[in-house]
Amino acid sequence: MNERTAPARPHLKLTPDGRRMREVLSYSRRGSRFTPTQAAAWAAHQADWVIPDEAVDRPDFSLARWFGREAPLIVEIGSGVGEATAALAASRPDHDVLAFEVWRPGVADSLWRVAEAGADNVRFVSVDAVWSLEHLVAPDSLAGLWTFFPDPWPKTRHHKRRIVDPAFAALAASRLAPGATWRLATDWADYAEQMQTVLDAEPALEGGVVPRWDERPVTRFERKGVEAGRAITDLAYTRS
Repeated sequence: MNERTAPARPHLKLTPDGRRMREVLSYSRRGSRFTPTQAAAWAAHQADWVIPDEAVDRPDFSLARWFGREAPLIVEIGSGVGEATAALAASRPDHDVLAFEVWRPGVADSLWRVAEAGADNVRFVSVDAVWSLEHLVAPDSLAGLWTFFPDPWPKTRHHKRRIVDPAFAALAASRLAPGATWRLATDWADYAEQMQTVLDAEPALEGGVVPRWDERPVTRFERKGVEAGRAITDLAYTRS
């Protein structure tokens, strides 16, 4: 995108009297301690494959520069430990994959997985995905969007923190290229219902519940859901 001065990112916004602004976000930042394997992966690959938080604030920020090429872009929101990221990116070497994950040990796990898979077309970023889609991704540009097992925020009072809501659906639809697909999966039945209700109501999207996407590997989050007796729901919505 052209040079711009983006507004402050979440966690950096201040009230007029200088206090940190309280915001409703779809994630919480957890611990950052690495295992030896994670530390080794971080040391080996962080400089090449992790976009520093502060880089996105620069007026000349360019995703193409970080990928080192111009290629169709896919965004994954909540890449976890990179199980799906590595497999799906490795099978799409002609695409770039921008993976959002705020849990740094998860990013470190992902680094060795994408390295092992030979998926050097992935870049990781740990800033807010909603802010980033709005300010770093051009309208009508995404070749795909993946949201697999987002935090379900199961308590009713926390449902407002779920990422799939009408405002985000409209934003995501505006960033998808016509004909591009947003694929989602969850193991929480009420969240699946919410997703379908929200996405069915977005006029720029067409789709619904679909059979399990066979390209998506079974991740530890999916296995935990199945072991707990929860059904997995896949959804796919295409930009009209």
